[in-house]
Amino acid sequence: MLPTTSRGRTPSNVRPAPIFAQYLRRIVKWRQMDIEYTFWQMLHLCTSPKVVYQHTRYHKQTKNQWARDDPAFVVIFCLFLIVATSAYCVAYGETCVHAIYTIISVVSLHFLLAGILIATCCWFLTNSYLREETPNSHVVEQRVEWLYAFDVHCNSFFPTFILLYVVQYFVSPVLVAHGFFPVLLSNLLFMVAISYYHYLNFLGYDVLPFLDKTTFFLYPIGLVIILSPLMILSGFNPTRYIMSLYFS
Repeated sequence: MLPTTSRGRTPSNVRPAPIFAQYLRRIVKWRQMDIEYTFWQMLHLCTSPKVVYQHTRYHKQTKNQWARDDPAFVVIFCLFLIVATSAYCVAYGETCVHAIYTIISVVSLHFLLAGILIATCCWFLTNSYLREETPNSHVVEQRVEWLYAFDVHCNSFFPTFILLYVVQYFVSPVLVAHGFFPVLLSNLLFMVAISYYHYLNFLGYDVLPFLDKTTFFLYPIGLVIILSPLMILSGFNPTRYIMSLYFS
């Protein structure tokens, strides 16, 4: 791709406010959301995530921004979280008041607040330390959009949701039991989910041509692989621990 000159142009990454304002306005406009494409993305994030980020390149070429301008993914994801958390509350006999509190905390804390914090950290890290220096002063300086960092988190978190909210729900009677096998199975489930999250995080930033040393995002996988056997040997069951926090 030929370098773009900065004469007479303002790069899209310095105009975040109008893009973000338009993004928020479209949240309440269901008919303007591309629901079919959102489900296509969710499916391929679990089966072939590289295809999703190939389409991210196309989006940059057509819309001149890396981030999605359609909030459908976030809206549908929140609905999935509400349904999954409600199923847990029904299965474990929680009261209506406690169920509402659990649903709100999962959507607002586990997904939105955690996503905002993680996206902000990754946005700061990539822009401060991982961007390649451009020796040509006439080339537009490219930066990671904060909204794109949040998109990467959402993409990465969806397969984790499938494993730790959906799959875990159906095998939870086995996982919360006592014994070595439930401990082993629970830790393996969490190890795969967390490792896949960081792998997708890596893919999300590796697709940006102006970033360097994006393998940094793969380092947490090594830490997870090291810690998992230690947790298994210690008898720690992450599923039972989380269940005791919310459904004791």
